[in-house]
Amino acid sequence: MNHRLTARLGILGATAAMLVGGIAAGPASAKNGNDNRVERSGNCTATTDWKLKAKPDDGRIEVEFEVDSNHAGQTWAVRIADNGVQVFSGNRMTQPPSGSFSVERRIANRAGVDHIRATAHNARSGETCTGTVQL
Repeated sequence: MNHRLTARLGILGATAAMLVGGIAAGPASAKNGNDNRVERSGNCTATTDWKLKAKPDDGRIEVEFEVDSNHAGQTWAVRIADNGVQVFSGNRMTQPPSGSFSVERRIANRAGVDHIRATAHNARSGETCTGTVQL
């Protein structure tokens, strides 16, 4: 194969790769509607799972913290803080049939990066859930 043909094939391959990559990335970036939403999830200290979401909302921040233990009737002490400032504190009970609860709040959008931390503690089981996001 000569060098010109090799160069042309290389350019065509690179162009095709960029097109395929662009098509593949398109839906993923549109998935959250480009609303700068951040979402994290994880495991608590035992079998429960947590999910923490935050997104800008008319100059404020919409925050949702969900805890799913799959056991209805559990009481959890919940705290949410933004840059170390407590923005929510209260008890929540897991609800049937899912055995989960969620706390939703619209909080002030503080200057700079918002470091949001949510914690839930079940005093009866000793289990703790802690999630963090940055927006």
